[in-house]
Amino acid sequence: MRATTAKRPSKPTTERLEARVPAPIKDLIGRAASLEGVTLTDFVIATLHKIAAEVVREHEVLNLSVKDSAAFAKAMLAPPKPNRKLTLAIANHRKNVTVG
Repeated sequence: MRATTAKRPSKPTTERLEARVPAPIKDLIGRAASLEGVTLTDFVIATLHKIAAEVVREHEVLNLSVKDSAAFAKAMLAPPKPNRKLTLAIANHRKNVTVG
């Protein structure tokens, strides 16, 4: 009779990240980590993750004023008819670009 073994969940893969920093900066980061009660590594990872997510969000999210938001919604709900230039561009695209 064969013994069954449960599969262990795989550990997430990790990669190494190194940085050389001036001693005063490392000391400051170490002090901040200590104040938060975490290791230097955990503090650096958490902080970099938070800041990176904020930077990406700032570049991916479009913030519109109320006026611009209303204009965008109006254009989406009732788009203008394509002009001659756009119609030609669409025809050119269909002629020259194959999908699949």
